[in-house]
Amino acid sequence: MIIYPTVELQNGKCVSLQRGRLEEASIWHVDPLETVQGFAAQGADWIHVTDLDAVAGEGSNDALIEEMITTTSAAIQIGGGVRTADRAEYLIDKGAARVVIGTLAVQAPQIVRELAIRHPDQIVLAVDIFQGKLMTEGWRNAGAMVPEDFLKSYDDVPLAGVIVTDIDADIGDDQEGHLSVISGLAASTKHPVIARGTVNTADDVSRLKYVSNISGTLVGRALFAKDVELEEALALAQATPEPKAHFQ
Repeated sequence: MIIYPTVELQNGKCVSLQRGRLEEASIWHVDPLETVQGFAAQGADWIHVTDLDAVAGEGSNDALIEEMITTTSAAIQIGGGVRTADRAEYLIDKGAARVVIGTLAVQAPQIVRELAIRHPDQIVLAVDIFQGKLMTEGWRNAGAMVPEDFLKSYDDVPLAGVIVTDIDADIGDDQEGHLSVISGLAASTKHPVIARGTVNTADDVSRLKYVSNISGTLVGRALFAKDVELEEALALAQATPEPKAHFQ
């Protein structure tokens, strides 16, 4: 299972949101570039970056993200406000290993299909769920399609994976229920699923590793708050070797 240490950027700063509320960001007083480089130095092969200014439609953190891409050994997966094909192409051209698309995939699925065909294994679908409904526009609007049908409509598209977020999990209670939501969707798709919002402790990493079709998890706030140590999470996420028979 892949651990994706996650950085959310707003006005060039590392932040965390509560239930996606852009106006209620908690600021982490760390240098974003040094943070990403530190994640890579600790062994992360992948890092997820969300541009919250792009989500809000109020500019972007493009210069900072490009510097992260060019100065960090880890592959960078970028999400947030990718609502046109040109935006996705721009990020890939700048070196993004993967681009995460949510709202555009709901509103213009043919565009996303074409992007995935042109860039196989570089387009990731974002499936954001709140109280059982598929959410778009940065978690602000409920879509008409149910999450399972939305996922099914992309079964034949060469996606790199699917990020599933249960927005209710941001509250922090009923983690078993939230994990059940994500594992249920993971069982309904052939694409590898990346869980988001389910890791608050190292034990959560251990549990996720054994859920079928969960290929990875995004870990953000828990790393910044020091509730989870990245090196420990990376070690826990490694495949457990099968026991070997000893012959006389």
